[in-house]
Amino acid sequence: MTQPIDLYYWPTPNGWKISIMLEEVGLPYTVHPINIMAGDQFEPEFLKISPNNKMPAIVDSDGPNDEPISIFESGAILMYLGEKTEQLYPQSMRDRYLVNQWLMFQMGSIGPMLGQAHHFRQYAPEKIPYAVDRYTNEASRLYGVLNKRLGEAEYMAGDYSIADIAIFPWTVSHKNQGQDLADYPHVERWFNAIQARPAVQKGLALLKDDRSRSKMDDKAREAMFGSQQYQKR
Repeated sequence: MTQPIDLYYWPTPNGWKISIMLEEVGLPYTVHPINIMAGDQFEPEFLKISPNNKMPAIVDSDGPNDEPISIFESGAILMYLGEKTEQLYPQSMRDRYLVNQWLMFQMGSIGPMLGQAHHFRQYAPEKIPYAVDRYTNEASRLYGVLNKRLGEAEYMAGDYSIADIAIFPWTVSHKNQGQDLADYPHVERWFNAIQARPAVQKGLALLKDDRSRSKMDDKAREAMFGSQQYQKR
């Protein structure tokens, strides 16, 4: 009998990638909340699994060669789950690298840049016009890249894959990034199609109420945005 995967998670774009993937492939999992607003990501036990103090992370008791394995970094987790289940991650080398390049595009561009746009527009304690303009404009450029690609293919790598699962969660908060999906009709079509998937809806709903009860106070800012107090723990 397959043992549930231990999912260390909080409902953010990176967390949603893995909750959505687990729902899509139908693997059982046990959720371990890592409340990043409360500083759970700095607890010693979690750091043993994720030394960069970032969630999500997983522990799979039924890992390769029937030995447990722990994995951090959401992109690596998606690749692992795709290989483990042989779902949403092509077997042929050509098709797999088509997926890989868009996955790396998310990891290297979509996540960092949209995250900065969101931060400086929503969370920064003071408005810095240069930063807001810089990252909002870069977000617009990246949505343009997505729109061009999705004008050529139904999904990022042709068929629905871990590339879409990686990118989609970062577009959920497009309004907070200063973007209107009406300006990107191919992205809007893709977004609506993915949002309608039952597994995606379940993945997005995981711990939604817990997050809504967490407040963005000074302690949360310290935990999320690099307080020395937490870094030294």
